[in-house]
Amino acid sequence: MASSELRILDLEARTRARQDLEARTRARQPEQAQRAWTAAALIVFVLGFLYLWNSVSPTHAILFLVTGVLGVALYHAHFGFTTSFRHLIVSGRTVGLRAQMIMFALANVLFLPLLIRGHAFDHAIKASVYPVGLSVLVGSFLFGIGMQLGDGCASGTLYHTGGGDARGILTLVGFIVGSFVGSVHYAWWMNTPSIGKISLIQSLGPVGGLAVNFAIMAFIFAIALWLERRRNSDVEPLFNHQPWNVSRVVKGPWSWVAGGVVLAVGNFVVLALSGKPWGITSAFALWAAKLSALVGYPVQSLPYWQTPQNAAALHHSVLQNLETTDDIAIMLGALLAASLAGALPKRYLRPMPWQMIIGVLAGGILMGYGARIAFGCNIGAYFSGVASFSLHGWEWFLGALLGSLLGVRLRPVCRLQNR
Repeated sequence: MASSELRILDLEARTRARQDLEARTRARQPEQAQRAWTAAALIVFVLGFLYLWNSVSPTHAILFLVTGVLGVALYHAHFGFTTSFRHLIVSGRTVGLRAQMIMFALANVLFLPLLIRGHAFDHAIKASVYPVGLSVLVGSFLFGIGMQLGDGCASGTLYHTGGGDARGILTLVGFIVGSFVGSVHYAWWMNTPSIGKISLIQSLGPVGGLAVNFAIMAFIFAIALWLERRRNSDVEPLFNHQPWNVSRVVKGPWSWVAGGVVLAVGNFVVLALSGKPWGITSAFALWAAKLSALVGYPVQSLPYWQTPQNAAALHHSVLQNLETTDDIAIMLGALLAASLAGALPKRYLRPMPWQMIIGVLAGGILMGYGARIAFGCNIGAYFSGVASFSLHGWEWFLGALLGSLLGVRLRPVCRLQNR
């Protein structure tokens, strides 16, 4: 064979080898990036834990890790209150709503002994019980519209943001703005009609309260099953039948029920260690108030910020605020879960149509405002309210469902798909 032919063959071989090497390198790059994000999330968790342990309290540090696990659960189970309501309305699929009822039932069982006892460790236990009235109905209705436009509720916004969805940032910005405006109008809404606080266990006793709450959950569960069978040829199972192993736990995905169980247990741990159930959105109002104070707005003059708890939060560093560090931990947990699942996007900031940008921002504002006047969001008012046997939690559910009916009809205007 001529030397020129040998050189050509050698060149072709080297070219193929180089191409193979480049292909393997490109394949390794995403994996290396995911590992880097995993390491970064774990490092921040450790640093945050150590800071809170030394500068705030050991309890605060432990709760930082607990809510980080909740972020992992939200991401791996894709446990979305927004999608649950939307799927119910659009396609009659109810697996998310049924999983919520199971989660609430478990939370009731876990919460009840602590609520009866009234204290845990060295602090009192304060249930999430608030008045049933117009402010909750209007606030949850606005929240329902907003979570469909914002493409995520309060917990969804946090885990979307941490998990690599840039829309979560826009929703969060809107949330902060709306929360502050809601705190400005808070006193007016507190003077609107209400029938006062109604705790089922205080009104009916522990057994009666548990029975009534379980009856409501069973009724909703049964209606959901009936509706899904009526509108579809099958019923989506609550459990996926893939085997559980360490890889599945670490990388996901989890079933709706698995996610709900972790969230219920996590909410119980938050209640036991902090003395109050899990909440999210009051931190957004605090962040906005801190920023407003920096530019000279007289935040302290607002009645909302004159309550002892809110005034103390305004006075101290945001990192001493439990809900702030919990929210950060949820985002970090979602980041960790997404990196472990190999699902972080190559580009976090992706282009969006202007209609979507406006819709997502508006959705965040509506949710922030609604959460302030309704005593919380899908977590603080709905989940923790029902878990605390408060009737306002069920009122929140009704208002948010009605708001979602309107919200899903507005989604196409904002270039959001109803799926």
